[in-house]
Amino acid sequence: MSSKLTVKLQPGTPAPDFTLPDAAGEKVALADYRGKNVIVYFYPQAATPGCTTEACDFRDNLASLQGSGYEVLGISPDAAEALANFTGDFALTFPLLADEDHAVALAYGAWGEKLVNGEVTEGIVRSTVVLDPEGNVTLAQYQVKAQGHVAALKEELGV
Repeated sequence: MSSKLTVKLQPGTPAPDFTLPDAAGEKVALADYRGKNVIVYFYPQAATPGCTTEACDFRDNLASLQGSGYEVLGISPDAAEALANFTGDFALTFPLLADEDHAVALAYGAWGEKLVNGEVTEGIVRSTVVLDPEGNVTLAQYQVKAQGHVAALKEELGV
C-alpha cells in the first residue's frame, strides 16, 4: 500500500487545476470551466456495474443539472480508449477524463485505501466535488454510493 496521505478537499478552498485527456484524446482543462459550476465526480472503473449506474444517472439528469448551471465531468484511472467504449456503449453525454496516473484523484482526496469484497485495496474512492464558477470547492463528498447518489446530490444542490 502507498503511504501517501490523501487529503480531502474542504468547502471554501480552491480546487486543484488539472488538464486530462477525454475519451477522444482531446485535452480538457478545469480552467475551461471557469465561470460555471462544475460537478467533478471520481469513479473506479468504466463499464463496471456501480460505475455504469452512476454514469447513466448523471446522463439521465444532465439536462436538469445543466439547466441549473452545473456542468459534469467524470474522472477515472481508465485509458481514453476504455472511456470511448464506455461513452459509446451507454450514450454518455458529458466528458469522461482519463487520470491514468491517478494524480488528479490523489490531489482531490479521491484516491486511497478501500474495502473491496472483504479485501483492503488501493484505488479510487467514489467521490464527488462541486466547484463554484471561481473554481472553489462548495461541496466535497467521499465514499458515496453509486445508487441514488445523483438524486441526493441534486437535492443538496437545490436542483
